[in-house]
Amino acid sequence: MSSSGWEVRFSNSRSLPYFYHSAKGTSTWDAPPDLTPDQIRQLPGASQYLSSSEGGGKSGGGGKEGQVRASHILAKHAMSRRPASWRNANITITPEQATSIIEKHTAHLKSLPPADLQKEFAKIASTESDCSSAKKGGDLGWFARGQMQKPFEDATFALGVGEISGIINTDSGVHVILRTG
Repeated sequence: MSSSGWEVRFSNSRSLPYFYHSAKGTSTWDAPPDLTPDQIRQLPGASQYLSSSEGGGKSGGGGKEGQVRASHILAKHAMSRRPASWRNANITITPEQATSIIEKHTAHLKSLPPADLQKEFAKIASTESDCSSAKKGGDLGWFARGQMQKPFEDATFALGVGEISGIINTDSGVHVILRTG
């Protein structure tokens, strides 16, 4: 344990590093705000689980340079490029109905304390998202520019780690995005 009480651990269920305070028994996905980037790099577990760019920056641990990590909740509609999902073989709702669904999720998520956001986001995504990433809590893993549809990519890269997007429309449907790395 470090003198600050913090250490870096790895979540096998989310495949992400997190910060654990052993004396308080608390954990957080975000770097402790009372520590500098240099102090974070010195924490037990930091060299094993955090990338060299980690330490309070927005890049997150685990990705390559220029990559981000995100989770999303997708509501497909009849005009989606593939109006079918693991939840529904024939999606017939309108784009406006899909937007309404995502607006409701977004309003709920934005009302939560930051410490609860990622867990609740994953919970909703696992049952409500029309993307196959639902089985991973909406986690899309690490990706670079050019790997996602442009509106989705632009929105994700504009977010800071831990931030949630507004409504994002793509050919796949309507999304809300949580940047996780």
